[in-house]
Amino acid sequence: MAKEQAKKPGLTTRMLATVERVGNMLPDPAVLFIALLFIVWVLSWLLSYVSFGVIDPRSNEPLIINNLLAPRAITEFLSVMVTNFSHFHPVGVVLVAMLGIGVAEHTGFINSAIRSLLNVTPAMLLTPMVILVGIVSHSAVDAGYVLVIPLGGVIFYAAGRHPLAGIAAAFAGVSGGFSANFVPSSLDPLLQGLTQAGAQILDADIIVNPLNNYFFTTASSVLIVSLGWYITEKVVEPRISGTKIDGDAEDLPEMHDLQPNERKGLRWSLIAMVLGLVVLFVTALPEGSAWRTPDGDLTSFGAPMMRAIVSLIFLLFLVPGIVYGIVAGTMKSSKDMIEGMTHAMHGMAYYLVIMFFIAQFVYAFGQSNLGVLLALEGATFLKAMNASAPVTIVGIVFLTAFVNIFVGSASGKWGLLAPIFVPMLMSLGISPDLTQAAYRVGDSSTNIITPLMPYFPLVVVYCQRYVKNTGIGTLTAMMLPYSVTFLVTWTIFLLAYYAIGLPLGIQASYTYP
Repeated sequence: MAKEQAKKPGLTTRMLATVERVGNMLPDPAVLFIALLFIVWVLSWLLSYVSFGVIDPRSNEPLIINNLLAPRAITEFLSVMVTNFSHFHPVGVVLVAMLGIGVAEHTGFINSAIRSLLNVTPAMLLTPMVILVGIVSHSAVDAGYVLVIPLGGVIFYAAGRHPLAGIAAAFAGVSGGFSANFVPSSLDPLLQGLTQAGAQILDADIIVNPLNNYFFTTASSVLIVSLGWYITEKVVEPRISGTKIDGDAEDLPEMHDLQPNERKGLRWSLIAMVLGLVVLFVTALPEGSAWRTPDGDLTSFGAPMMRAIVSLIFLLFLVPGIVYGIVAGTMKSSKDMIEGMTHAMHGMAYYLVIMFFIAQFVYAFGQSNLGVLLALEGATFLKAMNASAPVTIVGIVFLTAFVNIFVGSASGKWGLLAPIFVPMLMSLGISPDLTQAAYRVGDSSTNIITPLMPYFPLVVVYCQRYVKNTGIGTLTAMMLPYSVTFLVTWTIFLLAYYAIGLPLGIQASYTYP
């Protein structure tokens, strides 16, 4: 009897099993988004007759819900259906990057590089390394979703660990740690501009530094790596250890020792990769580089370097993959290169079907203004509470985390919330820097548990490579411990920062408590 009780799963395990079971009872993701699209249409029709009395900060006019079932709206939807899909950003990012990665996988470059990496990386540091690389990948915009997350599974599998745990750890770093980065990214000036605009509502002379959260995000990277390390090895991996790996054998990475031809191919392919990076660095270094904006900026969203990042990833793997194949003898002709790209696209077929319906849902949700209403009503409620500064900070974190489940764009949400929260907290003596930091904590923490995030179905596809019956519930149950822990601990960490008075980042032309 005692043994049976000892084997009984704990409360957390039972709760996560319930989340997985219920989540997997949901319809296929493509069908789910079709259903959500219809729900948005009906809600937009019903709520279009309601006056909410809130001002849209984008237009300074009363917010209205657009009826998507109106004849004009329906014809407009049908006319843009194709462009909604073809211009949907995640589709191009994934497909172009996967073409280059497909060649590198087909020739064996990625597999050999990972096995070589495992020879020099202590086993105990494998998890934090994957999470840290995921965090740093933010500097390359969306590169982490198409590069780091699938490699997390490959690395764990090659090390004899469960690949889903590697995918979970990488996903936690890439998306859950979105605002925990010690390397500045294009997101910093984007949020800073919106924060500054909100602050100037009260003080027209305020200038906010683009690195106004740099010290906090740097310290947060240590926090997120530590938390993610613990959750992966103590919660997630033990729970899924019994999940059978039943993926196609030919798609699973090999785990034998490097052969002489593989070592030679890896050496020359890495030389080719390094040379490519050196050329990129040298050409981007001058102030007047064609990789920069006219004013010399290299990291803003408008910089050619940032706009070309996916194409650079394509070349970064295509060229070394070809070099490896030629030197190692795994590539006999140009046909092998095309076969690698074709094989990579075969795995994307299911993803493309889902993306078609997600693109239509995202368009409809944006046109309806339902997301704007959700954000503004939440902000209005929080403002009406008239709570103390720490309670208000916590409120911003949790409101952002909730809205993030429905509205994925970090800049889009902050564009709505900054004009409300920044001046509101300035009147309480709280700096725009702290308000922005609170927003970033909430925005990151729930990225990894919402199927409405365009890259979420892609991560499901990555998991299905190893466990064929992986569904939305499987991934949500894996990521929920990360999300809850990040949200609670990171919020406490931010409050401690506020209480101690540590600098959040580089300030510009003002001083606040």
